[in-house]
Amino acid sequence: MEKWLGDILPIMSVEHDCILSKQGDITVVYKADLPEIFTLSDQDYEAFHQAWGKAIKVMPKHSILHKQDWFIDSKYEADFTKDDHSFLSRSSDRFFNERPYLDHSCYIFLTKKPTGRKPSSSMFSSLIRSSIVPEQTINPILFQDFLDCCGQFKQILQDSGFVNLTRLKNEDLESHQTKSGLIERYCFLSERESDFVMKDMMFEDGIKIGDQHVQIYTLGDAEDLPALCGSRINYDKYSTDRTKFSIGFASTLGQLLPYNHIYNQYIIIDDAQKTIQKMESKRLRLQSLSAYSRENAIARDATNDFLNEAISEQRLPVKANFNVMVWTDDKDQLKDLKNAVSSALAQMDAVAKMESAGAAQMFWAGIPGNAADFPENDTFDTFAAQATCFLNLETNYRTSTSPVGIRMGDRLTGRPLHVDISDEPILKGYCTNRNKFVLGPSGSGKSFWTNHFVRSYYEQGTHVVIVDVGHSYKGLCDMVNGYYFTYEESNPIRFNPFFIGEGDNLDTEKKESIKTLLTALWKKDDESFKRSEYVALSNAIQLYYEKLDKDPSIFPSFNTFFEFLRDDFVEVLQNDNVKEKDFDINNFLYVLRPYYKKGEFDYLLNATENLNLLQERFIVFELDNIKDHPILFPIVTIIIMEVFINKMRKLKGLRKMILIEEAWKALMKEGFAEYIKYLFKTVRKFFGEAIVVTQEVEDIISSPIVKQAIINNSDCKILLDQSKYQNKFDQIQELLGLTDKEKAMVLSVNKANDPKLKYKEVFISLGGVSSKVYRTEVSLEEYLAYTTEQSEKVKMMEYAAKFGGDIRKGIAAMAADIRSPKN
Repeated sequence: MEKWLGDILPIMSVEHDCILSKQGDITVVYKADLPEIFTLSDQDYEAFHQAWGKAIKVMPKHSILHKQDWFIDSKYEADFTKDDHSFLSRSSDRFFNERPYLDHSCYIFLTKKPTGRKPSSSMFSSLIRSSIVPEQTINPILFQDFLDCCGQFKQILQDSGFVNLTRLKNEDLESHQTKSGLIERYCFLSERESDFVMKDMMFEDGIKIGDQHVQIYTLGDAEDLPALCGSRINYDKYSTDRTKFSIGFASTLGQLLPYNHIYNQYIIIDDAQKTIQKMESKRLRLQSLSAYSRENAIARDATNDFLNEAISEQRLPVKANFNVMVWTDDKDQLKDLKNAVSSALAQMDAVAKMESAGAAQMFWAGIPGNAADFPENDTFDTFAAQATCFLNLETNYRTSTSPVGIRMGDRLTGRPLHVDISDEPILKGYCTNRNKFVLGPSGSGKSFWTNHFVRSYYEQGTHVVIVDVGHSYKGLCDMVNGYYFTYEESNPIRFNPFFIGEGDNLDTEKKESIKTLLTALWKKDDESFKRSEYVALSNAIQLYYEKLDKDPSIFPSFNTFFEFLRDDFVEVLQNDNVKEKDFDINNFLYVLRPYYKKGEFDYLLNATENLNLLQERFIVFELDNIKDHPILFPIVTIIIMEVFINKMRKLKGLRKMILIEEAWKALMKEGFAEYIKYLFKTVRKFFGEAIVVTQEVEDIISSPIVKQAIINNSDCKILLDQSKYQNKFDQIQELLGLTDKEKAMVLSVNKANDPKLKYKEVFISLGGVSSKVYRTEVSLEEYLAYTTEQSEKVKMMEYAAKFGGDIRKGIAAMAADIRSPKN
C-alpha cells in the first residue's frame, strides 16, 4: 500500500534547534569531530572510553544516546580553476582527481522520552501507528533541565581533549532550497547536502530507497557479542613483533569498512532502579525454574552476576543495540557487502546477524530524532562501560586550511591532504620552532620526500638554500631555474662575494662576511689574527667600495679587490706609517695570489654570473666533488654561511629555509659545527627553518652537534622506513625522545602498503604532541622531477635535450611515453 512520507514521518517539527517527534520525544543534535584514525595510543583510547562513560552518566533517565556515523564513498575533486598552479601542481591535481575515499560524518542525537511513553517494540512502532498524538505538552522547565544535561554531556566529552561537538541549528536539520537537511538526507540516503532527488521507499522485499538496496546487520543479541570487549584492539597489519598497533574496538565497522554504510549506535538509559528490580524478579523466576533446565540455571547465574556487578561496582545498567546499514545500487554486490560486514564483526570476535523482519523498523528508528522508536526487544542489557566499547571513536585524516604546507596522502586511501608542518604547529602550541630533523636509511625515499617538501615550499614563496652531496636536487633545480653550484673540471664552482646585488647593501654584516672569508684564505686555523690586521682589512674593504662608487666602470670581484690592495692600499699603509709587524701587506698579497688572475684558483671568487644570491629563491650547493678538498671546501662553507645569514637577516617577512643533506658530516670537519648550532637556535626569530637530513643511526649517536644542537632544537621529527633498525630502535627512540605510541607508528611505516600503487610512507612528529604517518604519493611528472635513480635522470635529460633543454617539456614527453599503451 502506497503512503506519502509526509503523512507517516515520525518527526513533527524542528524548532529551538531541537527535533520534536510526534510521540513527544525531544532530540538535541551535535556534529562530532572525532580523533583521526591511527593517531591514538592505548592510553588515549582508554581515556576517551572513560570520558564517554562519564558523559553518559549525566544523562537523565528515559533518555537515549544515538550516535550515527556516516561513511560515504566519495571522490577527491581537484580544483582546476587556479591560475597560479605550477606544471607539477597541475600534474598532481590530474593524478589525484577522482581518487576514491570514504568520507565520514558523525552525529550524536540525545533524545529525552516523555514520562510514561510506552516502550517501542517489534509490534508497536510509529512506522505502523503514526497517528498517535504526543501524550504531554512540552514543559519549559523540563526542557531546560534536559538542555542542561546535554550541555554537561558535551562539556565532559570536550574536556577529554579528543572530540569537539558542535550543536546543529534548525537550518542544519531542515531542508532548504540550497541544501538538504540531515533528516531528508537520511530518509533518502543522500550522499551530499546538494542532492535533492526524491526517492521511493519500499519495505516489501527488503529495504529499497530509490535504486539503492539496503541491508542491516545488527549486534542486538547477547549471544552474538564478543566474550571480551575493550576500548581498543590490535591492528595486525601495522603491528610488529616488538610493537602492537592500536585501533578502536569498533574501528572495523567504521573507516576500515570501505563501502557506503551508516553505523548506528544506541545506548538507552532507563530508570536504573527499576531495571535492577526487573532483573531481580527475573533472577527469582529463573531460580524457581533452574531445576528443570540447565539453560535456566546458567541464565540465573548470569543474571545474578549482572546484579552483583551493578550494585557492588555502581555500574549504570543500559540497553544497547549496534547496527550497520549498508547499501548499493548493484544488487549483485550485496553478497560482497555481507562478506565485508561479517569479516569486520569477526575481527571484533562478534557474529553478524542480518535483519530481515525487523529491518524496516530499525531503519525507521534511525531517522534523526526517532531513536525512541527503536524496538526494545532488539536490544540487550549491559552496562554503560561495556556499551561504550562499541562506539566508533575515529574519523579520517583532516586536511589543513593553512596557506603553507605540503601535499601528502591519507594512509588508508591516498586521498590528498594539505599538511602544514611549519606554521600551524606553532599556532597550536605543538612546537616552538620550525626546524626539522629527517632520518631515513638509504632507499627509504628520504631524498624523494625532501624534494617534494622543498618544491612545495618553494612554490609558496620560500627562499630555499640546499647543501647537498649526491646531486639529489639537480632535476628540481633545473625545473625552477634555480642556481646550481657544483664543481666540474670543465666548469669549476664560481662565486663573487664582493658583488652587491639589488636589495643588498654594504652593511656591517656584509663587511664581516668578506673579512671572515679573507681571513680564512690568509690564515690557518692555528694562526693568530691580530687586532691591527682586523682594522687594516676593515679599512681596505671600506676604501675599496668607496672607489667602486666613484668609478662605476670597475666590476666588483676578487681580481679588482686584489689590484686595489696592490696598487692603492699599499700607498695608504705607507702614508699612515703602518708597520709590517702590524699588517704585512706583502705576505697577504702573496698568500692570496692563487685566487687572482692566472692563479690556480682564479675562477673561485671572480664569477660574473649567478651574482644576486640574495634575491635568488632556489640555490643548491653541491659539494660532492670538493668535500675533501683542503682549499675549496672551507671557502665554499664560508660562502654558504654568508648567503643564508644574509637572506635570514635582510629578507624580512619572507620565509627562508636551509636544508643540509648528508653534507653536514663533511661540514662538521671544517668548523661548521658552531654555525649549525647558531643557525638552529636563532633561525626561528627570522621566519626561517633549518632542516638536517641523515640516513645512519650511528651519525646521530657519534656527533654531539647533531645529538644536542640539532635534535634538541628540531621540534619536527620526520622518519622514514626504520624496519632495518627495529631491533635497536630503542636507542633511536631515546635519542629522539619518541613516545611508545610514536615508536609503534614509526615501525608500522610501509607495513601494509597498497600493492597496486607506488608510494612510500613517512612518519611526522610535531613536538611529540601530534604524530601521524602519511603517504608520499606523487604524479608521474613529479616522480620524474624528483627521482635520484641515475638511469631515469639520464633518460629525462635526453628528453629535455630534444626540447632545447626545457625540463618541463622533457618530463611531459617522457611521462606521455611511459603512459603510452605501447609501454
